[in-house]
Amino acid sequence: MRKAPIPVFEKDRLCAVQNLKILDTAGEERFDSITKEAVSKFSVPISTITIIDKDREWYKSAQGLKQKQGPRDISFCGHALLHEDIYIVEDTLNDPIFRDNPMVVGDPFIRFYAGKSLRDKASNLPVGVFCIKDTKPRTMNMTEIDSFLKLASKAEEEMNQKLMS
Repeated sequence: MRKAPIPVFEKDRLCAVQNLKILDTAGEERFDSITKEAVSKFSVPISTITIIDKDREWYKSAQGLKQKQGPRDISFCGHALLHEDIYIVEDTLNDPIFRDNPMVVGDPFIRFYAGKSLRDKASNLPVGVFCIKDTKPRTMNMTEIDSFLKLASKAEEEMNQKLMS
């Protein structure tokens, strides 16, 4: 397993996370509606809107998970954070980065992951990730990718809404 990478711009990225004033805030329907739609639309058990903090991934919204956060170093979203485009792992057991990840070999037994980084509009730095996870390997066609990216864009707009208000 490869730990989630730390970007060279981490100090600035963490400042952007703090400036959003979203960490450890209560759940909100505007975020939950996006993750609920993703679970339904893609027939997956898990969807999150995740903020990547210094040592943890924190879920602003999570469908299919009981916990509100997890360790950053083993997180799928920690990897997706640094990708401009959608980051897809079709079968985690065949992926050298994830095949021995605790979330693959143990609960919740993730076999598929798709994530898109979410950017803070003020700094244009990645601060979080919108994702879906499945317990079965799968692929995404172009229509599904387009729908996924539209939901990710909506999540990013909502995340940045506090800055605009």
